[in-house]
Amino acid sequence: MTDRKADTLEQIVTRTRLKVAERQMTLPLDKMLARTQTRRPRRPFGAALTAAGGPQVIAEFKRRSPSRGLIREDLQVVHVADAYQQGGAAAMSVLTEPEWFGGSLEDLKQARAATRLPVLRKDFIVDVYQVWESWEAEADAILLIVAALSDAQLLRLMKTAAEANLDALVEVHDEEELARALAAGATIVGVNNRDLKTLNVDLATSLTLAKAIPDAVVAVAESGIRTADDVRRLSSAGFDAVLVGEQLMTAPNPGQALSELIAAARGGR
Repeated sequence: MTDRKADTLEQIVTRTRLKVAERQMTLPLDKMLARTQTRRPRRPFGAALTAAGGPQVIAEFKRRSPSRGLIREDLQVVHVADAYQQGGAAAMSVLTEPEWFGGSLEDLKQARAATRLPVLRKDFIVDVYQVWESWEAEADAILLIVAALSDAQLLRLMKTAAEANLDALVEVHDEEELARALAAGATIVGVNNRDLKTLNVDLATSLTLAKAIPDAVVAVAESGIRTADDVRRLSSAGFDAVLVGEQLMTAPNPGQALSELIAAARGGR
């Protein structure tokens, strides 16, 4: 394991805090909230993941990642969003982190305007400012990574998300983090099969933690999900939904790949 891999999460979080501070100097929170007084109703993210006919899929748009590097640059987010909707996605995830993932809040805005799906802002949310920033950008939900937050920070961000009427997908990687998420009152828990420190992926992470997630909590499996068999195994273990990104983004036609994955996972062929 290289030092670069070991420090990936810490590097991203540190850089994120610096960038958030810069944005706050340019546009203070009070001025941001005053810019737009009329907000569109939120689309229910959590409810979409427990709809009948599952397992449900959160389809992701991202251009690159620390583990893979460049994934795809030839696709427009609006076209992918429409394709995911047509392909049967329950929700869409949009990477908005710019330096490691090549994303932006503009991607999120365009995706939401192009689809009826609830849209998750997937980023490294470490400051209350980012929660309201997500609200201003019309996100329906945000990602909160337990590994990047203290208990006090997690509670504060979850409280702010509730005030902003945003669902929070609280991401964990092990039993300790799951216990922290549940203690904080998380109602949607995502188990990331990718270790954010080593970048290694192991589907066994989700399969192991599944039994510790209460039935009342919406359970989402993330990362390393490639086949219909993967989806069926995770569904049988108790997951309500799966988040799939690279497998779709690297396909010639992401929408078709999604449709085929869902059909096969649900026994359609």
